[in-house]
Amino acid sequence: MRRSLVAGNAKMNLDRARLTALLAAVAGDLARTPPACDVAYCPPFPLLPAGRSAVEGTGILLGAQNLHERASGAFTGEVSAAMLVEAGCRLVIVGHSERRALFGETDTRVRAKAAAALEAGLVPIVCVGETGAERERGETEAVLSRQIRGSLEGLPVRDGGALVVAYEPVWAIGTGKTATPAEAQDAHAHLRRQAAAVLGGPVAEALRILYGGSVKPDNAADLLGRPDLDGALVGGASLDAGSFLGILRAVPASRAG
Repeated sequence: MRRSLVAGNAKMNLDRARLTALLAAVAGDLARTPPACDVAYCPPFPLLPAGRSAVEGTGILLGAQNLHERASGAFTGEVSAAMLVEAGCRLVIVGHSERRALFGETDTRVRAKAAAALEAGLVPIVCVGETGAERERGETEAVLSRQIRGSLEGLPVRDGGALVVAYEPVWAIGTGKTATPAEAQDAHAHLRRQAAAVLGGPVAEALRILYGGSVKPDNAADLLGRPDLDGALVGGASLDAGSFLGILRAVPASRAG
C-alpha cells in the first residue's frame, strides 16, 4: 500500500511570523497524534529559512514551489535545484497549473525541471490537469495523457517513491468546485495507466498521485478514501493550521503504508 502524502502549497502568501506560527501549531498537534500520512509544506522562496527552522525535528518535509531547470547561469529571479537542497528542501512542485497558465510552462519545460530536481535528489511533484473548457469538450483523458507523457517521458525514475504526480483539475483550483470522488478516482486511475506506459508498471504502482483542487476538511475523507488517491496538494486550506490539520486527519489509517 502506498503511504499517503499531504503537501501544503502556500503560494504567494504568509510572512515569517504567520508561517512559523502555522507550522508550530501543525507540528505540535502531529506530535501528540502522529498522522497516517507523510506531511510536507511549501512556503515562498524567501520564507524557506523560517520554514526549515520550524519543521526541524518534526517530521514535516520542507518543499519549494518551483525551480529552474539549469544548474546556474544568468537567470535573474530564478533558483536552482542545488540551492533548494542547500535550503533544506526535500520536495519541489513542478508545473503547477498557475505556472503553466500564467508563465507559459510547457510539458517539455516541466520535464526538464523534474529531471533537474531528480538529479539533485529532490522529489518533484509534477502537476497535470485539464481546464474547464477541455473537460466540457470531453477531452480530460486526452489532455492528461498528453501532459503525463510530455512531462515524464525519459525521466530516469527506477523507484516510484522518487517522484510524485498531482492531478489538479484547473477548473477546481481556487474556485470552491471539487471533482467528485468518483471523477477524481477515474482521473487518477487513468494517470496511473499512462504512467505505467511511460515509466513501467512497477514504478507506476508505487507512484503517489495526489489530488489538488479545493481540498477542504469536509471533502477530504471522501476523496482520500479512493484507492488511487494517494494524498492531496492543498492550496488555500493549508494557510490555516486548523483546516490543514483537518485534511491530515481525514487520511484513512489504511493509507499509512
